[in-house]
Amino acid sequence: MASRERVLAALNHREPDRVPVDFGGHRSSGIAAIAYAKLRSHLGLESRPIRVYDVVQQLAIVDEDVLERFGVDVVEMGRGFAVDEGDWKPWTLPDGTDCLIPAWTNMVREPGRWVIRSAAGRDFAHMPDGTLYFEQTYFPFAEKDDIDGLARNFGETMWTGVAAPPGPVDGDALAAGARAFRQATDRAIAGLFGGNLFETGQFFYRADNFLMLLAGEPRRAHRFLDALMDLHMANLEHFLGAVGPYIDIILFGDDLGMQTGPMLSPTMYCEFFKDRHRQLWMRAKELADVKVMLHCCGGVRPLLPHLIEAGLDAINPVQISCAGMNARALKAEFGKDLTFWGGGCDTHRILASGTPREIIEHVHKQVAVLSPGGGFVFQQVHNILANVTPQRIVAMFDAIHGR
Repeated sequence: MASRERVLAALNHREPDRVPVDFGGHRSSGIAAIAYAKLRSHLGLESRPIRVYDVVQQLAIVDEDVLERFGVDVVEMGRGFAVDEGDWKPWTLPDGTDCLIPAWTNMVREPGRWVIRSAAGRDFAHMPDGTLYFEQTYFPFAEKDDIDGLARNFGETMWTGVAAPPGPVDGDALAAGARAFRQATDRAIAGLFGGNLFETGQFFYRADNFLMLLAGEPRRAHRFLDALMDLHMANLEHFLGAVGPYIDIILFGDDLGMQTGPMLSPTMYCEFFKDRHRQLWMRAKELADVKVMLHCCGGVRPLLPHLIEAGLDAINPVQISCAGMNARALKAEFGKDLTFWGGGCDTHRILASGTPREIIEHVHKQVAVLSPGGGFVFQQVHNILANVTPQRIVAMFDAIHGR
């Protein structure tokens, strides 16, 4: 099978010729730039500039030679953009490695830290020296909300205000870039949309405030979510109107879980989010021939029946170290309805500290549980972090291919 055919077979619950593999196909299946630089060196590949497309998480673009080495079947649509040298500018990773970041990123050095500023000049994220990632420092609605100004404030939060490729491009350029990228690859293409609901409330109000808003002021919470839905639906129409014919998967995001279970009860999920998710996901399927995937971390087992009813096709990253997320039980109960895009290797314990032999055995076990009958795309549980050694990464991917 060609890569795209392989991935689509799995998404349609048909067992492909081998397990499809994702590495860097979206912003939660990638690799920290520090680890990626070491991986390229370990593999003996030619020296290339490390391009950090996601500055907040400091994720590297996985180059074609690495995709080939590991038999990767999925790419992110953004890889078709920011392909000119002028789209990038130099920066230095926390370990001293030289890299490139998107030219439009407004990053400023201050004593003891790096700061990211919005286009309006507001500091909204920082990375203190000695740390590896940025964290949000400004929440537009923390003191007082401004529902009528919701759209304007999207540029004032870290997760909605720092663009990754394709970056700031208009509709015509978006369509043209996606079309050209489709013609250049036979891999399945994932288009990152977002459409976060629960998380956007946290980006704007701060997590504690938004949880109290849901519990204590439901009418006010619904007003915010109604306004947010208007923006998301308009953006969805624009996005899929431009790229719908050229992608295979549209990725939404909403982290709903913790290590110990969901962050909100099934009752609260149904009251605030289920129908809104359904509206977004059903509209996406009306606009384009796409499968809907949700990036959703944590122990979300109690919410899975509702997510399926809302129209979800695939869930990622299948955080198998969390309560209720045993792979065998998930496959038995939900495997006919849901594709597990992840769960292939536990990054919490196994990939971070296991021996290569332990990693290989673990991967073989996970694949044997999740792959029968299709409905499984291999990726590690979330991104490979900066401290993971190249030997462990190679062991994980080689285990899939029997090397």
